[in-house]
Amino acid sequence: MIAVTSLIKRYSVPLILFAIGLFFQLIVLPASYPLSHYDVLGVKRFATLEEIEEAYHKFSLKWYHLSCLPAMYFIVRYAFELLTNPIWKRDYDLFALDEHLSVLNDITKQYSGENYSKINLPLLDATSSGGKDLAFNVLTPEEFGSVLGGSKPLLIQVYSNGSYRCASFINNWKRIAGLLDGVADTGMVELGNIKLTAFFAERYSLKHPIFRNGLPSLVAFPPTCVSPDCYIRYTGDLSVDSIVDWLATNVLGLPRILYYSKESLVQKFFANSGVHKVKVIFFSETGERAFPFLRLAAKDYSSYASFAAVLWKEEDSSFWWNMFQVDSAPAIVFVKDPGVNPVVHHAAGRLNSSFFIELMETNKHHELPQLRSVTSMELGCDAKGSSRAGHAAQTWYCTIIAGRPGPKLNKMRESLRRVKSMLLSNLDASGEKISVKAPAAFAAFTEKRLTFTWLDGGAQKAYCLFYLHNLENIYETCGPNEYDSENVPRLLIVRYKVISEHVESRAKGKLINNWGAFDREESNLASQIVAIYNGSVDIQEVHASSFALFTLLN
Repeated sequence: MIAVTSLIKRYSVPLILFAIGLFFQLIVLPASYPLSHYDVLGVKRFATLEEIEEAYHKFSLKWYHLSCLPAMYFIVRYAFELLTNPIWKRDYDLFALDEHLSVLNDITKQYSGENYSKINLPLLDATSSGGKDLAFNVLTPEEFGSVLGGSKPLLIQVYSNGSYRCASFINNWKRIAGLLDGVADTGMVELGNIKLTAFFAERYSLKHPIFRNGLPSLVAFPPTCVSPDCYIRYTGDLSVDSIVDWLATNVLGLPRILYYSKESLVQKFFANSGVHKVKVIFFSETGERAFPFLRLAAKDYSSYASFAAVLWKEEDSSFWWNMFQVDSAPAIVFVKDPGVNPVVHHAAGRLNSSFFIELMETNKHHELPQLRSVTSMELGCDAKGSSRAGHAAQTWYCTIIAGRPGPKLNKMRESLRRVKSMLLSNLDASGEKISVKAPAAFAAFTEKRLTFTWLDGGAQKAYCLFYLHNLENIYETCGPNEYDSENVPRLLIVRYKVISEHVESRAKGKLINNWGAFDREESNLASQIVAIYNGSVDIQEVHASSFALFTLLN
């Protein structure tokens, strides 16, 4: 007996706590849950339309002749109207969606104390909802499966034909789809498509699917994502700017394009973005964030260009005109070599992804492009590759200005740009046809076998030394600016000539072992001969000497 009493005392507190918890779980908590619309009408869950109408009729008979309607009347009437609308009932039954509760609160306050005859029925306006005629690019399960897991992200809007929030959001959605063109795919899924909407819904611990923030609900699939484990749900506000910025930043990881004032543009942007890059500047009237396709271009062309944005102000118009020849916004400016006029495009009404990519491809290089490891193949200045004309050319040439950044290098680059311009116009410095003076150079240039370029002897010391290692005063051209020596830029021409044996070996793919494969990929396909010019930077002399070097190599 003593043992039993001791046992009861030992476990009395845990037993009491368990009983209290069970009481709250079974009695208190369920009683605190809000009544469902079915409970309000006194019918079972998922009751038929006839059962709902019958239940409401019984309530209305009690209140019809009352001079002062109770608040419960509006709750019952609200439940009746919502459950007799097929689309609203479907949304409520499947996902517990009810976006009219604020209307119920307002109506209860408005008609408090009124009799039945003064109530404007129906309480809910079904005509204010419904996006059936406005929806576009609505996906079936088959279409959804075909676009899922592609190279672009996929942004899905889950909507309902009975939702006034979705109907009011449709114009924003069209704007979002337009801004994401070329960057991400978009599609819409109607809530009645149970196979898909259950895939996008969230779930409580009881596994009941819901949309916690209501509709519209936005879900983004990153590239190659095909499951709920990797898709990302949007939870912010439904403004165009917020949604587009979220997808560009959180889903795609695109860089932001910062805004600069007229003071900070030179001090921060130009000073820190690298002399080898083209500067791309967007002038905006509104100050809105850069479009996603602009941010994607900033990522894809980061090796070639730096990007900035400027808010156009009328009081600064003379400053921008003097600096870039920009007289209005929106506009895009490409700032290239020192001394070269900026390239300005006024883009009102026609700026889209494909148009901008065309602009970038046309303007991604300086007028005299920089020779770098990422551009050497494209420029035809790499012995491992071929000329810009393709593999058919057996001999091609690369004219290079090498030197440390400064006025002398800028002047030399300008001289070589003039030479290139003369070839483009088929005229020499005095305006005469050059076909007699340098027919071989003109032919090579027009056939894309002659390229003009430059390299930074300070930042690209190894590249510079590779070509000029035999020079006596090499550190006047190659090496950091800290070197206590005069800056002397050099002009050189490299002739590339195909080594047929190497080309044939690579084409046949004869391999002895893995080291042979490595050697085959790294071996030069062309021989190189370098001719160096040691004269002045005068345009006439550079012009004459460059063609003389070309003739010598030819």
